[in-house]
Amino acid sequence: MKTYVIGDLQGCHQQARDMVARIQAHAGTPDVRILFAGDLINRGPDSLATLRYVRQLALDSHGRIDSVLGNHDLHLLAVAYGIRPAHASDTLDQILAAPDRDDLIGWLRQRPLALEADDHLLVHAGLLPQWDGAQALALSAEVEQMLRSEDLAEFLAQMYGNQPDQWHDGLQGAERLRCIINAMTRLRFCSADGVMDFKIKDSGTADPDSGLMPWFDVPARRSASQTVVFGHWSALGLIMRPDVIGLDSGCVWGGQLSAVCLQDRSLLQAQCPEFQQHSGKQAAG
Repeated sequence: MKTYVIGDLQGCHQQARDMVARIQAHAGTPDVRILFAGDLINRGPDSLATLRYVRQLALDSHGRIDSVLGNHDLHLLAVAYGIRPAHASDTLDQILAAPDRDDLIGWLRQRPLALEADDHLLVHAGLLPQWDGAQALALSAEVEQMLRSEDLAEFLAQMYGNQPDQWHDGLQGAERLRCIINAMTRLRFCSADGVMDFKIKDSGTADPDSGLMPWFDVPARRSASQTVVFGHWSALGLIMRPDVIGLDSGCVWGGQLSAVCLQDRSLLQAQCPEFQQHSGKQAAG
């Protein structure tokens, strides 16, 4: 069975449906494995329909279709639990007012931060250089346990913040989970020793004098032996290398929705309308 990964949807419902149909036609069968790179919702025109669509696909697929969590998906949880206010640019009101809101929120709570498929590791944003694939999956499982627990609201109140900005195995409690979540759902740049930067959002490059680099370019990162597939970084755009595949090509910003077949690296792309305006460089997810 072929496996395809689709980049950030961010509430672009029609583009999601069209891409799934293209994937099924490309594979020659509706029985394909489809994974989404997170940020299913927010910023786009129809977050409710998008979340309903992907959830139903997953429920009907007996495990063939799934998604990792992105920062916008976690933001929805925080807003739904009254932990964070909605932002002016959010498109979450229909979800929050929907009669099936609890089902949709409950389904998101069951999603992982990282998934392994066909010798690839899927994560929304990135991995810290100290982590190999096995450790990343184990750390993802720690967060999943919290997201599914009765302590979720208490944790969501402690989830936000940029510290600690560097991993060490001795981290515990909320600080440990926050560091994992920040890396897997927000990371773009870090230093050679894995100190995360969250200031640069609208560029694919950092000042050479800053000591920062894309997380996947850190020398000797431990996950380099396994191809990592990610989204999140629309300012970077599509990137396909032997060790990384970046799929956020700016669907919601007037770019493309991208999907890749993991077995042969066939690339499917569709041009998208500009649902959110941006200035200067391509806006970040």
